[in-house]
Amino acid sequence: MPGAATDPVTLTLHAVRLLGFGDTGRVAARFALDREEVEEHLLDFEAFGWVRRSGFARHSGWSLTPSGRAENERRLAAEIDGHGLRAVVADVHARFVPLNAAFQDAATRWQVRPFAGDPLAVNDHQDVRWDDRVLESLASVGRRLGPLNATLVEALARFGDYSRRYDHALNRVVRGDHDWVDQVGVDSCHVVWMQLHEDLLATLQLERGQDT
Repeated sequence: MPGAATDPVTLTLHAVRLLGFGDTGRVAARFALDREEVEEHLLDFEAFGWVRRSGFARHSGWSLTPSGRAENERRLAAEIDGHGLRAVVADVHARFVPLNAAFQDAATRWQVRPFAGDPLAVNDHQDVRWDDRVLESLASVGRRLGPLNATLVEALARFGDYSRRYDHALNRVVRGDHDWVDQVGVDSCHVVWMQLHEDLLATLQLERGQDT
């Protein structure tokens, strides 16, 4: 049973935080929100100085300002403290930290295949056994993620899709689409993982690197 629901205004601001940069459609899709309502919220946020709209080439999107980041954390803190959930999220985060180290190790081994004389050689994915071991590690991480995600969802509904998205990405990899390990243009294992990590950090008002 999903836990407490987060209001759409907070979800909109939080989606910008998790995406880092995204157009209105991506922001709305992150938590399955109504696109027109999200656009109104984003325009309000822009007026408040919480988000900025920028573009490059043919792409444009939204990102948080420092004051928007602070407002996002203020709202998330009020949410977990208001529902008495800080200890629950902190406990999940503490169990996430060693799992995060295991994921980072597997991600590095996917990118790097050391050889004698070249410990940082790029993995060309010709060594099937090496890649199979990495995939086994990524699958193990996914299995351990499931119970943590379930605990988070029982507390706050907005944490609902991380384990499912990770499993979906890993299944794509197993079927031979290697982009779904670590590419940023798809909802890859790495993208899902980084969003979850950012979600926990934002919820607990921690800086990246404070939890290693």
